[in-house]
Amino acid sequence: MAPSPRIRIAPGTEGIERLEAHLHGQAFSPHRHDTYAIGITLAGVQRFRYRGTQQQCLPGQCHVLHPDELHDGGAGTDDGFGYRILYVDPALVQSALHGRPLPFVAQPVLDAARLRALGGAREIWDFDAAIDDEVLRTELAVAVAQLLANAASGQPRAPGSLELAGLGRVRDHIAATPTERPEMAALERLSGLDRWSLARQFRAAFGTSPSRFRTLRQLDAVRQLLRRGSSLADAADAAGFADQSHMSRQFKQAYGLTPARWSAALG
Repeated sequence: MAPSPRIRIAPGTEGIERLEAHLHGQAFSPHRHDTYAIGITLAGVQRFRYRGTQQQCLPGQCHVLHPDELHDGGAGTDDGFGYRILYVDPALVQSALHGRPLPFVAQPVLDAARLRALGGAREIWDFDAAIDDEVLRTELAVAVAQLLANAASGQPRAPGSLELAGLGRVRDHIAATPTERPEMAALERLSGLDRWSLARQFRAAFGTSPSRFRTLRQLDAVRQLLRRGSSLADAADAAGFADQSHMSRQFKQAYGLTPARWSAALG
């Protein structure tokens, strides 16, 4: 008897739905939706029929389905499969691309190496983080739009000229106030850029997104506090994290070990 299907709805936001599923057998009959569906296989073999051909997506591979294209979905083996998937409103993608035509990804399965080469930002797959402000929503939309545009063209899109003075003002502001959650409108005023250009150009200039840059500055504060003898809970609170578990998860993602182990290793 096959295990019962498991579906976890992850925090979403306007224009973006996210879920994680572990399924067996023929999970979905042929259907279509009016969003992009961008998924990554976590375990097993995911098999689906799309645009007249049979496709399979292995662990670490990504699949991209265009809006309103008929497809089904199921397990390629008796072991079932697990995956994470985003459903993204095409209007949000078009806004992030400044109104350029929607990208069409002719080859729906991207292997891990090609996904990295095309700039498959890891925050796309971080379903533990809530998309709880306009900065994160914008960054996620830009990451998805860039992945789609790069996958459609077959190569990363080269960044244009960067407004380094404005980007520097945003970076300095975040670094000076890492415990404060910035408003998107305030960052637009600081940079002189619209939100979509700001998100793209900040990553091109500094190698990460504004929200990730802020998180790492919060973690800088956590390390300083722990060196001074603060408890984990007090350090998380003082650095502006929602709670200790959120801080610990981000700490491990950044440094490869828990804050408790890091503190113990200091001697």
